[in-house]
Amino acid sequence: FLVEESGKNEHKVVCFIKAPATALENLTCKIVNDTSSLVVDDCEELVSNVISIECSDYEKTIPFPINIAIPFTSCFRGNYREIMVKVTEVNFQSNYLTPISLEGYQGNHKEAFAEVKVYQLGVFSVLSCLKRETFTVPKAGLSQKLSMDSRISFYYPPETFSSPAAMQLKVQPIEPSLISTLKARHDMYYSVVSTSALVYVQHPSAQPFNNSVTITLPCPPNPGKKRQGDETEQVRAISATVKRVAAAYHPRATSASVRKNGENLSDSLKLLGHRYKEREWIVFDDINIQNARNGLVSFELNEHLESFVVIRLSFLLETTYLLLFAQALEEAVCSTMSNVILYRKRENPNKIVVLLSASKELSWELQNLHEEGYFGPPEPTQQFPLREGEQIHFQFTGNIFASENGKDFGKGYRLTFHSQRKPKLELEIKEVDEFGNHSSPHYKGTAVFYKITREMITKEWKQPLPCADYQHQSPLCKLALTLPKHEKLVNRPRSTKRISSDSSEALWDSLLFWLAEELAEDNTSLLALRLPVRRSILQLVRLKCPDNLTHQIYELLCCWQKTLPRSADKQQLLSRYLQKSGRRDLSEELRCKWQNKVFA
Repeated sequence: FLVEESGKNEHKVVCFIKAPATALENLTCKIVNDTSSLVVDDCEELVSNVISIECSDYEKTIPFPINIAIPFTSCFRGNYREIMVKVTEVNFQSNYLTPISLEGYQGNHKEAFAEVKVYQLGVFSVLSCLKRETFTVPKAGLSQKLSMDSRISFYYPPETFSSPAAMQLKVQPIEPSLISTLKARHDMYYSVVSTSALVYVQHPSAQPFNNSVTITLPCPPNPGKKRQGDETEQVRAISATVKRVAAAYHPRATSASVRKNGENLSDSLKLLGHRYKEREWIVFDDINIQNARNGLVSFELNEHLESFVVIRLSFLLETTYLLLFAQALEEAVCSTMSNVILYRKRENPNKIVVLLSASKELSWELQNLHEEGYFGPPEPTQQFPLREGEQIHFQFTGNIFASENGKDFGKGYRLTFHSQRKPKLELEIKEVDEFGNHSSPHYKGTAVFYKITREMITKEWKQPLPCADYQHQSPLCKLALTLPKHEKLVNRPRSTKRISSDSSEALWDSLLFWLAEELAEDNTSLLALRLPVRRSILQLVRLKCPDNLTHQIYELLCCWQKTLPRSADKQQLLSRYLQKSGRRDLSEELRCKWQNKVFA
């Protein structure tokens, strides 16, 4: 097996290669995760490192085939997905290999490994892909139920094709929560009740259909239909009773009321799809879709569609809106709502971590960061959609910049999104100008994030570093960042050192700490003190003393005191603010202690 240095004084297993010893001597292996955006497509999820395997001596011949086992971690699989190994060549042509083994052991190493037999070298990656089902339709016809979901079936009558035809199908399930999200964003989709799965069909021979093909698949019924039906039966019973009395007076109104309630029981079903080699969605109004038992629907097709979906509507929707919904649905199934998190180390605010997290896992990620000693502010960004392999580039502006190695400051940084991997960067931040932000107790800066789609990424195996110029596009989001200033120690000659003969400052400091203890015992919030300080001061003291309210209040009192002129009566002003916050008792006690110089 080959190992690669991870950059943290650790060794990581890149892969295991089973080949003759003479061949192994000429193979080099390295991790090239910077190129991960180039090896994934829609509906694919990267679950391993991206590995480049090359022959170091081009004059040597590798005795193919050889076996390669790549470690991977897959969190979500299910019936509709499978693990595949993708081999990408130098010219970016790709092949998919089915693993011959997914064993959890390679030698003494316990980990999931995807093992494949290869006949060429290149860039290897383990992906979670939509499961592909292949079957051949003979001239005699075929009735085929899909292995990933037996409720989905295709019936090809005899003589559907003039010669045997191969078919390849993939099924993308649609979560009900996804439909609810689209309806919440756009009121025009309100009538959408549910959808079937999104079915992709490849028909390599492209033979025309001689007979119609019957397709059956699940499309969940309206959950309110049964309830509405019960209400209608109740209305009918009441109407029957009333009819005997009121038929002579309101015969038409009574029958119309029953008919109106009955009409709501019938949902409308619409088929949308892509014709062969066409990119636009089409609504097939001429195709009759029948409701079957247990939420199944069936219809007949007399032409090949590359993809299709059935949409159930509670009432008719305009064709334009149906097409917009299908387009939004197709984009949504390939996207994941995500957030950027930027937290700092509690013990060392100069250490920060930046990571991308799926929104559904945000709470779990924040808990893990807290356990590692990272906390906000700032809070995570608002959620936004990201497709697999899209990148987030970011840079720091203002009086703060960052470095990954502690030396090179001021560069741009990159995070590549993969839903089953956790892209993360640990950085060190520092101030650009130590004399900047002179009116603030901390340095200020902003982290600016930009979204880079896969189409914007250059197809090169040596990926360039993120540029620092993003004038041509708008930021995706921003996060404000602060860095506490350190008190500078000035070494003065002995003759110029300040020596205070008045002990009142030390006594006043003790008094402030006593007051902080008294207020903390009553769990007094910082805002309740009503001191005229900026909100940034409150954030600063919370950051310096996150778990100790006494120290927070003491730090706040000290910061407030520094804003006062030398001639100000500190005791009188502080007593006044205590009275405003409802602590007249402490105001009087503070006055007595200050006058009597008693602080015990």
